[in-house]
Amino acid sequence: MSDSSVPSTGVEIRLASRPQGWPTHDNFEIAEAPVAQPGPGQILVRNKVMSVDPYMRGRMSAAKSYVAPFEVGEPMDGGAVGEVVVSDSEKFTTGQLVLHSLGWREYAVVNESQATAVPDEAPPSTYLSVLGMPGMTAYVGLMDKAEFQAGDTVFVSGAAGAVGSIVGQLAKLNGAKRVIGSAGSADKVRHLTEELGFDAAFNYKDAPVAEQLRTAAPDGIDVYFDNVGGDHLEAAIAAMNDFGRIAACGAISQYNVTEAQPGPRNMAHFVTKRLTMRGFIVNDNGHLKREFFEHVAPLVREGKLRYEETTVDGLRNAPEAFLGVLRGDNTGKMIVNI
Repeated sequence: MSDSSVPSTGVEIRLASRPQGWPTHDNFEIAEAPVAQPGPGQILVRNKVMSVDPYMRGRMSAAKSYVAPFEVGEPMDGGAVGEVVVSDSEKFTTGQLVLHSLGWREYAVVNESQATAVPDEAPPSTYLSVLGMPGMTAYVGLMDKAEFQAGDTVFVSGAAGAVGSIVGQLAKLNGAKRVIGSAGSADKVRHLTEELGFDAAFNYKDAPVAEQLRTAAPDGIDVYFDNVGGDHLEAAIAAMNDFGRIAACGAISQYNVTEAQPGPRNMAHFVTKRLTMRGFIVNDNGHLKREFFEHVAPLVREGKLRYEETTVDGLRNAPEAFLGVLRGDNTGKMIVNI
C-alpha cells in the first residue's frame, strides 16, 4: 500500500506558542515530519490547496469554544483539497481529489469517513471557497438564520471577504431591494459596487460606520450579516427597521483584543424594534448542504455568482497568509497553493 514516489518526510506547520493579542510568525513552527502510510480504511493525501480562515485565530487560544483548540507543538489543521496518492480504502482510489480537514501539511493520512470526493470539473480551490465552507456559511446565514425575503435591504460587514462577498451577491440574486457593504479600502469598495453588484459600499476607515450606514441606507435595513462586530454591530442595530434580523457569523474586530470590549450601547432597540439576532456555526447545518449546492452551484457555473481568491504560493508561507487574513489583505477567499 505504499507509493515509491512519496517522499519519506513532508513539511507541516505547527503551533509553536499561543499568541497574546495579534499573532506573529513566532507563534508558528515550520517542521519536517515523517510521511506515514495509511492503515485499513485510510488514505494518504498529497495536499494541493488549503484554507486559512479567521476562525483559526480562536483555535490558537486555549479558551473553551465550539471547536477544539490547536495544541502547542502539534500540526494545525483546516480545510484542504488534495490528491489521493495511496489508498487502503474501498471508497477512494489513487488520483481522486478529496476535501478534508487536515491542512497545514504537505501529506495527510485521512480516515475515509473524514474525506469527501470532489469532482474535478471546477478548480480545487472552489471547494474551499464559493462551493465550500465560506459559500455555505453565506447561504445558511442569509437564507436560514436571517430569514431573508425578497425586497429586504441588506447590510454586510466584511463584505469583500470570502463570506461577505457571497452574501451580498446572493441577496441581490434573490431579489433584495438594496445591498450595502462595508470594507477596509477604496479598492475593495470599488470591487463591491463595480464588480459584485452591491448598490452601495463604504470604507469603514473613512468616517464613523453609523454615519456612513445612515447615508447608504436612508430607509433603514432589514437584514444585517455580521462578520465584524464592534462599531458595525452597533451601527446596524441603530439602522434596523422594525422586525429586523441579524445573522451573527463572526466578530473579527474583536479577535485580537487583549481586554474585553464594551458591547453595543443601543441594545434597547431590540425591544422597541422587535429585533432578532441569531449566532450560528455552519457545521451545525449539514442538513442544508444539498439545498446549498442546488442553489449555488448553478449560479457559479453560469457566471452569475462571482468569486474572488487571493492566493499565496508555498506551504511555508501559510502563516503569513493567515496573518494577512486577520489584517484584511485578502479580497475574497485566501487560498494557499501547497
